Amino acid sequence: MSTIYSVGQMNQLADALEVAGYTPDDVTRLRSSKQLPEILAMVRGNAKIELVRHLIGCSADPYIPGGWTVEEHHKAGQLEWDPAKITLFLVEKQKTGTIHGHNLRKELADKSVLNACVLDYLLAHPELIPEDWKGEFVFFWGTIYRNSGGNLYVRCLFWFGGKWYWYCHWLGSDWYARDPAACSQV
Repeated sequence: MSTIYSVGQMNQLADALEVAGYTPDDVTRLRSSKQLPEILAMVRGNAKIELVRHLIGCSADPYIPGGWTVEEHHKAGQLEWDPAKITLFLVEKQKTGTIHGHNLRKELADKSVLNACVLDYLLAHPELIPEDWKGEFVFFWGTIYRNSGGNLYVRCLFWFGGKWYWYCHWLGSDWYARDPAACSQV
């Protein structure tokens, strides 16, 4: 434990981090970051921060699991990833019970659902996935697949065993409150 910083200084820093939106996980990552010398240089005015823009090509062809085809793929140009502009959307029937997948597809037809290109980008950059998505199966309805048996599926992200994975759900089954659609607010 350090003795050169006062408790008051540490409390001021904690307050500033909280106001800036840091989570406890962010503070843990900051503590173990190899960039602390660069952050110090920025604080002292000897360096500047350049934010990384995560641009996702949503008009590209999506990943296609073996033996599957793409039934429908909503191409959406380029998306700059900003979790603040993404909503996990549930239709009313999901909030109070269940809805059949084909009916849910119809209800989502006029929503700005994200496609599987976003899912695959997030799997490649899991540090970008919001913490509050854990415990949910986040679906990317902008891409509908058909498997070799002719059934329609939608892929999703889910957290399991300390890691993010993709999974899929058959449109012929029911969808629940833990199965939101990832939608853009833009």
